[in-house]
Amino acid sequence: MSGLKRINYPFLTAPGGPYVHAVRHGDLLYVSGLTAFGGEAQGETAARQTQAVLQQLDAIARYEGGSLATLIKLTVFLTDIADLPSVRPVLAEALADALPACSLLAVSALFSADVNVEIEAVIAL
Repeated sequence: MSGLKRINYPFLTAPGGPYVHAVRHGDLLYVSGLTAFGGEAQGETAARQTQAVLQQLDAIARYEGGSLATLIKLTVFLTDIADLPSVRPVLAEALADALPACSLLAVSALFSADVNVEIEAVIAL
């Protein structure tokens, strides 16, 4: 399909599998699940990992000419639903008055025991 741009960002940890960080289609950017893996927040609390992932997401959005205010959809994966009360305020503060549609799922595990939050997104550009 024409018009698709597959992107890996040099400021993020390289993908560990057969995928890219994001795919742009027209004015939409589909961002793969981001985690704190390879960063300072790896192994930290879910709240700290959420902050780190939102910082990555913000960097991607800005690089592409958008911002967190242009988020359309987030999908948040937590390995422990008990972390939800600490994650919600982090999301609320970062997203402020531009709340996206959002799904949240509790999952049994992510790819590393040091990672307990993963977030994927769709951003309007």
